[in-house]
Amino acid sequence: MSGTGNCFDNAPMESFWGTLKQELVHHRHYATRQQAMRDITEYIEIFYNRQRRQERLGFLSPAAYAQKFYAEQLAV
Repeated sequence: MSGTGNCFDNAPMESFWGTLKQELVHHRHYATRQQAMRDITEYIEIFYNRQRRQERLGFLSPAAYAQKFYAEQLAV
């Protein structure tokens, strides 16, 4: 683990929050907190984890990457 104040401590989460804000939150206006929570949960659970292709995963969605990983583990 890196030391206090090192920018690499939080880099993966900061990247995720930046993506979330850029792709969803900054383009919408929410009337209630519940509406925002529902929309953000749907974005994470349905779009980000199941559909959104990610470069570091070989342009696969996290769900497709996990499926491929476990299929390869069973083949070994």
